[in-house]
Amino acid sequence: MLTLTPSELNVPQLHQYLLGAIGPRPICFASTVDAKGNHNLAPFSFFNVFSAKPPIAIFSPNLSGRTGQAKDTHLNIKEVPECVINIVNYNMVQQMSLASSPYEKGVSEFTKAGFTPIASELVKPMRVKESPVQLECKVFEVKEIGNCNLVMCEIIKIHIDESVLNEHNLIDQQKIDLVARMGGNWYCRAHGDALFEIEKPITTIGIGFDNIPASIKSSTVLTGNNLGQLGNIEVLPTQEEVVAFNKTLSQKFSSDTEKHQYAKALLDANKVKDAWCVLLG
Repeated sequence: MLTLTPSELNVPQLHQYLLGAIGPRPICFASTVDAKGNHNLAPFSFFNVFSAKPPIAIFSPNLSGRTGQAKDTHLNIKEVPECVINIVNYNMVQQMSLASSPYEKGVSEFTKAGFTPIASELVKPMRVKESPVQLECKVFEVKEIGNCNLVMCEIIKIHIDESVLNEHNLIDQQKIDLVARMGGNWYCRAHGDALFEIEKPITTIGIGFDNIPASIKSSTVLTGNNLGQLGNIEVLPTQEEVVAFNKTLSQKFSSDTEKHQYAKALLDANKVKDAWCVLLG
């Protein structure tokens, strides 16, 4: 295993290791305005939402790695403490990347990247019409730590394109087609087979990894994810359920490996109780 001490690395090296390891990172496509009314638009991947009560988002327009100078977004927010966070999806990712070019202060990335500016309701910066979700924000604190500038925002208005909503008026994760940053030039797309669901263990308590028999935990077939699924069941099937389920199987297992392979196929189909019945049979 490669072991590194951050203080012994130069900043570009450390930056690449961190970006390569910590991802995918959501993209804050922030629009701001300076005191003279010049609009700016720039993406940042040091970003996330941190609370719903109050609704807080934080992003970091760090000092430029090329020049060491503050970015226009940071300077604008210090003059006009407002912004719009425009969520980026696949349909606009190339234009978003173009907007990250180091244009001179006062040059509008809306124009350079071909985005349509639309007026916000409660803040001065413009929204990006092409963005599926636009968050109008008031900046309540900017914390400067070395090269890092943490911009803390309260979300005061949310605009959502109805085309990304489902029948319950909630955002459909397939329709919104989000993208995120990885290391280097890499991005990822949250779409199609890349999306999967895991039931949250909030209302129930799983039996836990420690209650899985050693013969199953030492399996050469079942993965850590499979064992996590097995440990997330609230109650093991009864002996009667195990016997009844195995009677329905036409297949007979000649080894534990075959049994575990069959159980893994059930787990991959999210049939956790059935997998337990096979493993306990």
